[in-house]
Amino acid sequence: MSEIWSQRLGFWWIAEDQPGKTAIAESPDGTYTYGELAGLAHQTVHYLRSLGVKKGDAVAGMFANGVDIISLSLACSEAGLWFIPLNTFLTADEIKLIMEHSEAKAVVFHPQFASSMEKLDPGVPPNVLCAGELTGYVNYHAERAKFPTTLPEDRETGSLFPYTSGTTGKPKGIRRRSEGGDPGAAANAAAVFGRAFDFQPFAGPNLVSTAMYHGGSHSYYMGALNCGHPLVIMPKFEAEKSLQLIDKHKVYSAYMVPTQFHRLLQLDKSIRDKYDYSSLHSVCHSAAPCPLEVKKQMFAWWGPVIWETYGGMEGAATIAKPHQWEKYPGTVGRAIRGVTIKILDDEGNELPPNTIGNIYIGTEGPSFEYKDDEEQTKSAYRGKLFTIGDVGEMNEEGFLFIRDRAKDMIITGGVNVYPQEVEAALLTHPKIADVAVIGLPDQEWGESIKAVVQLKPEASASDQLAEEIIAFCKQLLASYKCPRSVDFRDSLPRTDAGKLYKRQLRDEYAAKK
Repeated sequence: MSEIWSQRLGFWWIAEDQPGKTAIAESPDGTYTYGELAGLAHQTVHYLRSLGVKKGDAVAGMFANGVDIISLSLACSEAGLWFIPLNTFLTADEIKLIMEHSEAKAVVFHPQFASSMEKLDPGVPPNVLCAGELTGYVNYHAERAKFPTTLPEDRETGSLFPYTSGTTGKPKGIRRRSEGGDPGAAANAAAVFGRAFDFQPFAGPNLVSTAMYHGGSHSYYMGALNCGHPLVIMPKFEAEKSLQLIDKHKVYSAYMVPTQFHRLLQLDKSIRDKYDYSSLHSVCHSAAPCPLEVKKQMFAWWGPVIWETYGGMEGAATIAKPHQWEKYPGTVGRAIRGVTIKILDDEGNELPPNTIGNIYIGTEGPSFEYKDDEEQTKSAYRGKLFTIGDVGEMNEEGFLFIRDRAKDMIITGGVNVYPQEVEAALLTHPKIADVAVIGLPDQEWGESIKAVVQLKPEASASDQLAEEIIAFCKQLLASYKCPRSVDFRDSLPRTDAGKLYKRQLRDEYAAKK
């Protein structure tokens, strides 16, 4: 390990020792130094405390990509607060449920998301603050500016408190028990990213191209800041624009999701060849399965710079370094330091290598809980191991392969079919841009396999093409795994993290019956 990792590092140390260092190299809100960004965080702490927010309370934020979400997250991290980054697609009813469930003492929102705050009364707790001018709301920016940028007293490390994206019905908030302590522990976070993803100190900018409220995205841009990587923040992802920024800023590190890889690969070669991407060193991806062919094409284009991680907000599990993925294509890697991975059957028995079963994770760190849901928390655990609902297998060397979500598995004719495998095969068809494979009730088979397909712009839907797609699948997979029918759509419902809303598709088909 580099000798520098034994020294102090982390956001707060950099802000104190080298305040003039660039922290935000480009963003919709302009540029900031570490000192300026730390000052904003300190101001935020003083302001929140003036509103009665105290250590152990929760604070929520709904922002577009930019500096506000970072300064609020940093403030929570040094004031012993739980920080809830809100999905910007949540409805007013969903926001109200989350605020009630989390018992948040304040929520800050950008004016463009005012409709999501309609069910909250700005006159009663929680404090509802608008990051800008909006009639009927306190101006968060203007009020915060009245407070000093000095270091707050009684600093203590806070924690992230995410809610699952697209929450409906009963909210599901994930909290990992905080160990408290000095916020200077950010130095430890820097060391973690140094070991795990080879983030070298002050090595170059980090591209932020995903929604910043997303838990994976948040972990990586905060990790980058802790390592001295200034952020280049995109308002939203645009394939060619991301290449322009990589070239312009000589981007060193980035976090992406597989959907972005897919869109980058759809760019014409003449566009891809216009830009220099040789500065890329560590491009991390997670959140959704990456089709094998997509990953292979990205390796062929960008070289061995792509790192994959598996886990959830409940806990990190594995990392696949580039050379490991090239040796075992399709793996999500081996267990990270301090983590144990086991494959168990439905009765909790450990399965041998190369056998598909339920993935369970054990960690030496603090355990998580689903707030105010003891039953759901217990259901995730078997002893000290927990699951996030995926099924997969490990080879003899401990490399993990995800086969699917347990809830998405299709049972047809008494045989298990994993949609992810079928989707990966279908995505190699030259006319398919995106695909979702789901199981629908069938009297004869139990479930019938349907492929819902989004075609590339130059292709046209037809019964003949549907038959061609089924035949194509049968050339790659056993016939029982292949769709019995194909439907075409202009687009598929996906989250910003690239995950398919399969439940929405299944519900739509169920409603047609």
